[in-house]
Order: sequence, then C-alpha cells, then structure tokens
Amino acid sequence: MRAPRINAALAVAIVVAMLASVCIGRYPIALTQLLDLLLGPSGGGDPAALATAQAVLWQIRGPRVLAAAIVGAALAASGVALQSVFRNPLAAPDLLGVSAGAALGAVLGIFLGWTVGAIQAGAFAGGLIAVGAVWLVGARLPLRDKVLSLVLTGIAIGSLLGALIALVKMLADPYTQLPAITFWLLGSFAAVEQGDLKWLAAMGTLGVVPIVMLRWQADALALSDDEARALGVRIGALRAALVVGAALATAASVAVAGIIGWVGLVVPHAARLLVGAAFSRVLPVAMLLGALLMVVIDTMGRIIAQVEVPPGVLTALIGAPALFVLMVRRTDD
Repeated sequence: MRAPRINAALAVAIVVAMLASVCIGRYPIALTQLLDLLLGPSGGGDPAALATAQAVLWQIRGPRVLAAAIVGAALAASGVALQSVFRNPLAAPDLLGVSAGAALGAVLGIFLGWTVGAIQAGAFAGGLIAVGAVWLVGARLPLRDKVLSLVLTGIAIGSLLGALIALVKMLADPYTQLPAITFWLLGSFAAVEQGDLKWLAAMGTLGVVPIVMLRWQADALALSDDEARALGVRIGALRAALVVGAALATAASVAVAGIIGWVGLVVPHAARLLVGAAFSRVLPVAMLLGALLMVVIDTMGRIIAQVEVPPGVLTALIGAPALFVLMVRRTDD
C-alpha cells in the first residue's frame, strides 16, 4: 500500500505546484483571480485586471506549466525504460543519441531559417533518425551482447552528432543564429503555445503509452534472457517496444523544450528509493516525480533572476548533487 499513498501524495503536490506556478511571475495572479478564471467569475473584481489575468493564464503560463509537467513525465518514463532495457543505472534518454539527433535537427532548422513549427518537426525527425541509425548499426556489430552493442553504437553516434552540432554553430551567424542555437540547446518553455502543447501531448502520449502498457512485462528484464523466455516473454520485442517508446517521448520533449538533461537519469533512482526496484511500481512514481520536478524547475527559472534561467542549467545544478546523494543512500542501504 506504500506505492498508492506515494502516488496520491505526488499527484496532490503536482496540482499545488502547478497552481502556484501559474500565479507566480512578473505579473502575479491572485488566488481569487485564479478561482474566478477556473470556476467562473464571482463578481466584484476589476474586469480589466481579470481580462489580463485570463490572457496570462491561458496564453502564456498555462501552456508552459502543462508542457513542463508533460516533458518531466515523458523524460522520467524514458529513463525508467532505458535503465531497465540496458540493465544500467546510468542509462538516460540521451544514451541512444535521441537528444543529440533532435538537437541537430533543430540546429539545422535554425541555421537554415525554418519556421518554429518546421524546427520542431526537424528536431523530432532528427531524434527518431538517430535512434534508427543506432539500432541498425548496433544490430550488425559482431558482439554477442546486443545490449552492449546498442550502448556502444549510441555513444559513437551521439559523439558524431555532437561534432556536427559544433560544426553548424561554427558556421552560424554569430549575431543572430548562434544566440538562438545556444538558447535552444539550454532548453526553454518560454515560447510554448497552445498548439505546441497539443502536439507535445499527442507525441508524448504516443511514446509513453507502450511503456505504461508493458510495465508488468518489463519486470522480466531484471531476469536473464533465458529465464524471461521461459516465462513466455518475447524479450527482443519487449526491448524494442520500450526503446521506441522512450525515443518517441524524448524526441517530442526535445523538439518542444530543447535539451533538458538529468531528469531521465536521476528521477528513476529517486523513485526506486521510494517504492523499490519493480518496474511496475517505479514507472508511475517516476513520471509523477518528473512532472513535479519540471514544474518546480520552470517556476524557479522564472523568478530567481532578472532574466529567465534555462531549465537545462537548473536541472544540471540540482541533478548532479542529487545523484551523489542518491548514490550515497544506495551504498548505505
């Protein structure tokens, strides 16, 4: 019964964090105004102020807060899936080159002067192409351990894509294109609109759904391949489905919000400390923790400085110490 209570507590925390996030900012929204906007006007308020608050809520903060929650949940789910598939606690969504491929697609779009929608589509396509390349090359390596083959191929292709990104940055206009590329690579929810939110929700759901549906079978990944097959689990198909789901979810997140690291690496470890190692229990807790973390990170980025701090910077500042703490806790246990 511990996991349901933790899930319920995290769900409540997410709701509270999201309500606080939409109220906090350079134009604060009072709680009474928020209630009027969500439940209907009670009368007596300033119509002009209420109209301004409505525009801020539904056009600016609302989409970005929801996008932050979706991205956090998607990256956390991807991290849980990949760490189980590769049986490696250091596996993260960028292990297979998804983030680097998506980044290259977006960087090329900025360099070529594409529209925002085209840049997002390029990032999404780049992430999927990178995973496809890793899968095709890794399957042909003459190694008995196919999981190791994918890891090594992912590292190699990720390095290659990183070099191509650096090349494009060198060729970019230093006054217009390079700042845009640098800002995008650090991640941001500032430009998220309702159309972006719908696309992110659709593509993110497409990636997370197979991971959620296979969460019970995914527990078999903790066994050897022979033991899993003896239980009737098609281990190859299971791994492929989880990797594809993680790639879709990560590519969708990177396409809309840019590269945001550490969430897919650290959050699954925190979830395991709360509910144990079983995939079926870790996944929902990790998704809720990821959503909560990203909402808090996005809110902090808007209020801690005069200029908005990119979420990729804050996740690194928080994620690195958190990983050390989690490793110490696991060693003590």
